[in-house]
Amino acid sequence: MSVFKYSWVDFLFTCLGLVFLLVDIGLDVFTVVSFYQEKAYVPLGILLLLLLGSSVLVQIYSLLFYSYDNFERQTRVENCLSKRLLKLLHVFQLGIYFRHAGVVEVSVCSFFTQTVDLNTLQSSDESNNPENFAVYLSHDLSLLRLIETFSESSPQLVLMLTIILQRGELDPSTVMKAIGSASAIAISVTMYHRALRSFVADKEKQQPLSSVVYFLWNLLLISSRLTALALFSSVLPCFIFSHFVCSWLVLFFFAWRAKTDLMDSTAGEWLYQATVGLIWYFDWFNVAKGRTRNKTLLYHGYILADIVLLCSLWCWKMSTEPPYFEISQSYAIIIAVGVVFVYIIGLLLKIVYYKCYHPNLSKDKLKGGQGGSSGDVLDGVFQTATLMGFTGEDVTDRSMPSPPAPDVKHCNKRMRKLAENFYS
Repeated sequence: MSVFKYSWVDFLFTCLGLVFLLVDIGLDVFTVVSFYQEKAYVPLGILLLLLLGSSVLVQIYSLLFYSYDNFERQTRVENCLSKRLLKLLHVFQLGIYFRHAGVVEVSVCSFFTQTVDLNTLQSSDESNNPENFAVYLSHDLSLLRLIETFSESSPQLVLMLTIILQRGELDPSTVMKAIGSASAIAISVTMYHRALRSFVADKEKQQPLSSVVYFLWNLLLISSRLTALALFSSVLPCFIFSHFVCSWLVLFFFAWRAKTDLMDSTAGEWLYQATVGLIWYFDWFNVAKGRTRNKTLLYHGYILADIVLLCSLWCWKMSTEPPYFEISQSYAIIIAVGVVFVYIIGLLLKIVYYKCYHPNLSKDKLKGGQGGSSGDVLDGVFQTATLMGFTGEDVTDRSMPSPPAPDVKHCNKRMRKLAENFYS
């Protein structure tokens, strides 16, 4: 009997994540070629900068996670690489794809395989259940996808919307990229929430509708934020970089003040705090334990005021110095008010989520509690095991009551900290 549940929905999201990864790569190549053929060298340079910067950031996180786990490689895909080769692949921006391949491998085996090689798995306790293992491997990947979403997909969507607004026309390549980026954001947000939900005990399990509401309010808030940034960037393109840098510095300061403790090294923690500042530029992200109501109100008040300012500046520029096309003042006001209204609706849905669907749990009520050592999560038989197969045998003693938050060996301590922040 597994502590963590790996359902067909999780398997579906894993497969969809791989599909969207491949589609996103194809759209990136298509957009780069389109910009080059159009001789749009400024958007091309910005796009390449976003792609390279996001890739380097994600690869650094992936390599740090491997180093924190003593470079444990627990799938056949990863075991075909030496420690040195694994580092080299990250340098060449390919390490994250082997993580994807490893997660897909263990997900397929967990979902379809019901046999086990007893010479490989020497222990039959529930922490070695294939479902636990599949969830464990997918947690780091969901966090890496979230980072990639806000370091690549969100800025790219702003860039594409800016180009559409400046041209005043719907270009097929930019529309395709915008749809792909929006889909990637939606998938990543939902995957991250499902990863957090896996730590909730069965008796406190959230309803599937909670993920839908979570997805909707994030989609509305992010869409409104990105649209406001694109409107501002379409009329004052040079000032968008100043706006980002100034906003990021403020947000980075508050992330530093939050005294986060996700990473296992000082340099890694500074990088994480800088990344939190980047994520906060687009959407809220829980990084500290305890009640965060006042911090959340302050954040959303700041972002809402910023959206109002950006939309007001766009209306003013469209009335005084329209770019390549003109729209009526009333139409511009309707668009600006609509963007602000969408953000307010998103806030209302967020309130509904926290009032109706969000359980407030202490860390002891979450799955994956670590008894003796809080830092050792990779001990156990999988340190030397090679993934060969799984068993469907239930070895749980049903005469004994199940604790609400059982201790497991294969618990992703980084994602559990984030779950503690989210549910506390």
